[in-house]
Amino acid sequence: MPLKTRQQVREEFNRKGWSYSAWARKHSYSAALVREILIDSDTSPRRKCLRGESHNIAVQLGIKEGEVSRVHLPTMATA
Repeated sequence: MPLKTRQQVREEFNRKGWSYSAWARKHSYSAALVREILIDSDTSPRRKCLRGESHNIAVQLGIKEGEVSRVHLPTMATA
């Protein structure tokens, strides 16, 4: 499947009536991070989405090739 541009993803969200925050909640991501990635420039983005949640979001949105890998680190128990 060909990759999408950020503009194409924004247009898809508009066509389907999706909000960035609803999509983020559905996929357990930060709404602010999803918004930051989608409103960034296609030609020279500030957020490169190389690793972590940014990478996962970009892959799920279809703007980057790769695999979604969500590593859940153990939480520290409070005493």
